[in-house]
Order: sequence, then C-alpha cells, then structure tokens
Amino acid sequence: MRSYPALLLALASVWGASYLFIKVGVDGGLDPAPLMALRTLIAAVLLLGYLVVTIGSRKALSELRASWREALVLGALNAAVPFWLVAWGETHIDSGVAAIAQATVPLFSLLIGLPVLPHERIGPLRVGGVGLGLVGVGLLTGASPDRTWWTAAGTLAVVLSSTCYASAGIYGQLRIKGRTGPVLATASMFGGFAILLVPALLDLPDRVPTAGAVASLAALAVLGTALAQIILFAIIARYGARRLSLVTYLMPGFAVLYGWLLLDERVAAAALGGLALILGGVALGSGAIRPKRRKVPA
Repeated sequence: MRSYPALLLALASVWGASYLFIKVGVDGGLDPAPLMALRTLIAAVLLLGYLVVTIGSRKALSELRASWREALVLGALNAAVPFWLVAWGETHIDSGVAAIAQATVPLFSLLIGLPVLPHERIGPLRVGGVGLGLVGVGLLTGASPDRTWWTAAGTLAVVLSSTCYASAGIYGQLRIKGRTGPVLATASMFGGFAILLVPALLDLPDRVPTAGAVASLAALAVLGTALAQIILFAIIARYGARRLSLVTYLMPGFAVLYGWLLLDERVAAAALGGLALILGGVALGSGAIRPKRRKVPA
C-alpha cells in the first residue's frame, strides 16, 4: 500500500472510524479524560516500539529526550486538548456530526496562520471560502433535530478542537526542525498522556465500562492513533502536506457512513448542508479551487 490514493483512503477510513470508537467509548462508561489518557498512553507505547524497531532503542530514546519541548506543546495542541474536546462533544452529539464539525481544520489553519505566516497570501476568494465555511458551522450547530444548548455546546467543542489541530500544524511549520515525523508523533502522545493523567485520575469511571467500550478504546488507540500517525507521516514524506490535506474531504463521509451503519445515527438534512458549505469553504479557502483565468487575446 504505497500509492497516494491507497494511503489517503486508508488514513480517511481509520480517522473517520475514530469518531465511532469515541462515541461507543463514552456511551459505554469511559469518561472523556480517562478514555483519552488511555488512548494516548497505548498509542505512545506502540509508536515507541515502532521507533525502536526502525531506528534502534538508543537513538529513539535520545531523540525523544531532545524533543521534550515539542512533546509538551504538541501533546497539548495535537493530542490532550483536542482529544478531550472531541470526546466531551460526543457525549452530546452523534459521531457523524462531530466529524463534520472537525472538517473546519483547514479554515482555522488559514485564519491562525495569517499573522504568523506572512508569505501566505489571502485574496477575496479565500476570504469568501472562510466565510462560507463558518456559515456551514453555524448551520451545523443548529442541525440536530432534538437540538438543545448541550448539542450546540458539543458541536462547538469539536469546532474548538479544530483550532487546536490548526495551531499545532502552524507550530510545527514554524518551530520544529530536524525532527522526524514518527519521533514527533511518539513525543506528542507521551506529552498528551502526561497532561491528561491528572484529569483522568480525578474523573475515574463510576461503573465498569462495557466490553464494547474497552474494545473501542483498543481500536481507537491502535488504528485511529498509532497506525494513523504512521500513515500520516508516510503521506507527508512522499507527497507533501498539501496533498495530505485532501483527507479532510474524505473523513466526514466515512464517519457519517460508520455512524449510520453501526450506530443507527440519522444525519439531518441541515447537517449535510453544513457539510457541503464547510467543504466548499475549505476548497475555496485552501486554494484547491481557483477560477480559470481568461486568456487575453494577443
């Protein structure tokens, strides 16, 4: 599985399934903080094993020690905070809606990057794309047929997690040099676990989690985190970050499909309308869609 389409589809399918695993986990008795702490710990151990096999134990530990600052920053922005926000959000909304809300990551990458990435220009078309995507977020927030303040809060929590992922990407672009992808992934998972450990201990489950919740935790850590990180950095190394961003278009579709098939979730027409606006906004805001320039006759 080395071709770009195969890698992209694999990443979209495992990331799309993560929303399903989170939903089953929180509904099955694993509160958000313990669920995400265990997710980061298991993924960190697996990724450490991958590093040891690929570069050796001495070099792996040396590079991880040298990455402790990145581990804390990325552990917060790329793991602990957004993981918890998504898990908490899914205590109030369906997994498919959560995936649609998180399709806003490229929009926030554009907005947050404007003051710190001056070489990235933004024109009227990209501004329109951001506006279109934010309208989609507004439509999505009120899309639930039994909407309450809690469903709106759950949706907005997932949207807020998108700002964390966007900030993590920009931090990586500006600050990180000389670190390999697997090292950063492993370091961020250990950093995320360190941040989540105390909240998890203060919020231990008051009932025994169901077998489905435990199985979902294992699948989330192995497939949706450790394996996804390996595929992610393989795509970046071979095809670049710009082509990686196209996973945004595929991931919500997988999540909505999984929720419909396995959790009997029904996606409202307004949610699908919000998805269309968000993806349209992402396409315009990222520059993936550009108007054709008319040729001026000589």
